[in-house]
Amino acid sequence: MNDTAHHDERIAKMTFASVYPHYVVKVEKKNRTKEELHRVIEWLTGYGEKKLNALIAEKATFERFFAEAALNPNAHLITGLICGYRVEEISNRLTQQVRYMDKLVDELAKGRKMEKILRTA
Repeated sequence: MNDTAHHDERIAKMTFASVYPHYVVKVEKKNRTKEELHRVIEWLTGYGEKKLNALIAEKATFERFFAEAALNPNAHLITGLICGYRVEEISNRLTQQVRYMDKLVDELAKGRKMEKILRTA
């Protein structure tokens, strides 16, 4: 991936609250639920409903969002293309973590089974 400092910095400064509504719309448009989205986010980050809502209300940046997260030890199993890039080849750690989330949301929206999304099967 051709990482640029500008691109990585832009992602770091973006707020999770600005992207979250897009995640909700994306999954609901494909007949998945907000609860399923929250389950996926909790699997990746360790954030329960209360903490997730607090981070949204505080307009936490992605930098803070992932700095405080307890990233799932199986997150490295998330592979494939997102936005034309292979997530496993993204060199900037934070950008990769954000793309992990994007990939999981895509999988949910595409109707993939929850066990597969959560890398349990």
